[in-house]
Amino acid sequence: MKSLILGLSTLLGLTLLGVFIYKGLKTFSDKDRVVTVKGLAEMDITATAANIVVDFSFSGDDLQELIKQSDTKKDAIMEYLSTHGYDKNRISVNKLDINDKQHYFESEWQNGQQIKIKVDRYSTTQQLVITASDVKTTEDDAAQLKLDLVSSDLTATIKTSYTFPELNANKPKLIAESTKNARIAGEQFANDSKATLGKIKTASQGQIVIAGSYHYDEEGAGDNNQAVAPYIQKVRVVSTIVFFLE
Repeated sequence: MKSLILGLSTLLGLTLLGVFIYKGLKTFSDKDRVVTVKGLAEMDITATAANIVVDFSFSGDDLQELIKQSDTKKDAIMEYLSTHGYDKNRISVNKLDINDKQHYFESEWQNGQQIKIKVDRYSTTQQLVITASDVKTTEDDAAQLKLDLVSSDLTATIKTSYTFPELNANKPKLIAESTKNARIAGEQFANDSKATLGKIKTASQGQIVIAGSYHYDEEGAGDNNQAVAPYIQKVRVVSTIVFFLE
């Protein structure tokens, strides 16, 4: 009887030991079963403010004459803006930028030999910044202003710039969305592998950036695509997450 009890106890002990060893080996093995996926999150943000930038330049060897020419044109453009309904409080005049090359000649290769070419020593650039009254019409307003200045013999370079909301304001929503999309990708992989998606092993969040303006709405398709205005920008973040597979 004692031998039977001892034998059963030994058998039970070995069985339990085998189970624990099996579970330990399985757990160790499962640690190597992971999947790495990326989750993309994007959203459009609209500019909160916009500027129309007007700049023009002159070049020559007589600095005082260049300054005089620049001031004359600046005053003429300011007068034009004032008489055409632009609020003076919305116009700022940046400091005149002067570039002095400190020489009158530059070297240039022509016909296999280096020769000196006469260049203007000085160049001046004047810039006026107009705060746009309506963000959505800024491009049209800038285009019209360019045509009006040309017709008034006040040709200048016209550009636009936009101010967008702080990215941190949209950070929680973007991170949550990118994590959600990463999990969806992970679950798809797990299903295809006849496994179950487990807990997160590691996760890294990419930098939230303004991806830039784009020409067509990627949500559209075919001939239904519509041009997107430059006052709308795309914010993007990519999260990389490693999941355990069970």
